[in-house]
Amino acid sequence: MNQGRLLNIVDIEATCWDGKRPPGAVSEIIEIGLTTVDLDAGERTGRHRILVRPARSTVSPFCTELTGLTQAEVDTGVDFATACRLIAVEHAGGRRPWASWGDYDRKQFTEQCRVTGTEYPFGHRHTNAKAVFTEANGLARRPGMARALQVAGLPLEGRHHRGEDDAWNIAALVLQLNDRGAWPSA
Repeated sequence: MNQGRLLNIVDIEATCWDGKRPPGAVSEIIEIGLTTVDLDAGERTGRHRILVRPARSTVSPFCTELTGLTQAEVDTGVDFATACRLIAVEHAGGRRPWASWGDYDRKQFTEQCRVTGTEYPFGHRHTNAKAVFTEANGLARRPGMARALQVAGLPLEGRHHRGEDDAWNIAALVLQLNDRGAWPSA
């Protein structure tokens, strides 16, 4: 089977709090949503979810309200280093270009890898899909993903602020940009 230009779309959810962060707590990745798209075929070819067990923080009630993720659910996940290995091995993370909505996901991975001594699972070919969308649509301000879907005339599929669903929705935006010739070629 000939696969075209594959791209990983990544969206993470991390521990968060309403207001001030509790003393000693850090923001840690608790869910990695990853949708693979074939840019040549113009389709989403894989939808993946990796739950990650936080090591230095817990899921707050605010975080559960926002993401739907509970402490009990993320406790069933893998540790961060294992999650990074899964991305690198099962999703060609180091070889395949990747994109996220904004720079938050890239920065969170970079920082968490640095702090934990974990090997970074991605290569250097990252695209900020929010910036591409903003420029392609001539917008003055960078919209959130849900607003971008409205601008693009696309439905929000699944639950907003759920990594797996958000990656799926971002992939739809990327494919629409690619169809219009607005997605950068690698």
